[in-house]
Amino acid sequence: MKTIKIFAALAAVGALSACATVTRGSTEDVQFISNPPGATVKIGLGQSCVTPCFIKVERRDTFQAVFTLGDQTEQVFVDTEVAGGGVAGVAGNVLLGGVIGVGVDVATGAGLDHVPNPVVVTFDLSKATTAEDAPATPEPTAAEEP
Repeated sequence: MKTIKIFAALAAVGALSACATVTRGSTEDVQFISNPPGATVKIGLGQSCVTPCFIKVERRDTFQAVFTLGDQTEQVFVDTEVAGGGVAGVAGNVLLGGVIGVGVDVATGAGLDHVPNPVVVTFDLSKATTAEDAPATPEPTAAEEP
C-alpha cells in the first residue's frame, strides 16, 4: 500500500511539472503584417513568408525580421520577454512541480512571449522606384557596335 502511495505522489509531481510548457507550449506563432501587404519576410532562423502571414517560432528564440517590398527593405528585431501566463506556469512549478518542472520551463522558454507580436512594418510608397524613375539605358556607342 505504501508503494502505491509513493507511486501516486510521483505521478502527480510528474503530471504537474513543467506547467508552462504544458499549458503554453514551447513554440509561438509570430504574425507579420506589412502596409501595403505582399512584402516578403525572412527571419534569421531560416523561415520566410509573404505578408500577412504567421511563422511558428521557438519561444526562447530571438531573431531579426527583414521585410522586402520591391527595392525597399525594413528590419525589425523580435525579442522575448516573460509573459504573465508564463510567470503563473513557472510559479505553479515552484509550488507543485519542483525544480525539474522549473528547469523544463526555463529550457523550453515556455514562460516567454515574442515582442513585438504582431510585427508590423509600413513602407513609404513615395520612395518606391518605378520604371519611370530608373535611369535610361544608354545607346551603344560606335566602339561597342559589332
